Parts: sequence; structure tokens; C-alpha cells
Amino acid sequence: MSDAACPCGSGVAPEECCQPLLRGERQANTAEALMRSRYTAFAVGDADYLWRTWHPRTRPERVTIDPAVQWTGLEILDTDSGVNHDTVEFRATYRDGQRTGTLHERSRFAVRARRWFYVDGEVS
Repeated sequence: MSDAACPCGSGVAPEECCQPLLRGERQANTAEALMRSRYTAFAVGDADYLWRTWHPRTRPERVTIDPAVQWTGLEILDTDSGVNHDTVEFRATYRDGQRTGTLHERSRFAVRARRWFYVDGEVS
């Protein structure tokens, strides 16, 4: 990651935002922070981080990232907090070759062993 603003759109340098999470130096303290770090992992191609932050009950055997897809922006639309679970609705933009697109998802997160994990999401 460069010293420019973090890919997650926070406006903060990666070293002060998502990079310590991706390196395992600290854990996300909210579902939104985990969502942002997972977006950053997609943007920089860190499939291992995506796998590690996926809830063991729902995670696939392996996570692969399409190198042809370039993630170009993240917008958090809504967050909904519960007891040990949260929902984060977001819009992520991407470029795949000459084609551009948007992924709109309502992601569910849960706390397990005092850590946030991605559970699943509804794409619309």
C-alpha cells in the first residue's frame, strides 16, 4: 500500500487505517472497520486476510481474488448495530477491463471470541 489515502475511503493514510488490520497487528473494533479493511484487502489482493476474517461457520475453503478486477471506491450507506452482530450496507465500485460496475451489498457481521467476522451478505 502506498502513503496515499487508504483504499477504504476513510481519507486516512493506510498505515493509520486498514494496513495494521491486514498485517494482524490489531483487530477491527467495529463491523464497519472490518468492512472497510475487507474492501481494502480486495483492493490490494490480500485473499488470506479475507479468509481469516470470514466467520468459520460460513467461510469457503479458499478465497480467490480476480486480478482483473480493480476496486475503485467504497461508500458506506448504512450501519445497523445489534448485540454481538451488525449489518453494514455499502456500495463498492470497480473496473473490470473496459467495463465498470457497482456492487451493492448488505453485509452481516458477528462477534466471535471478541473479534468481528464477516458472516454473509445480500447483494442487490
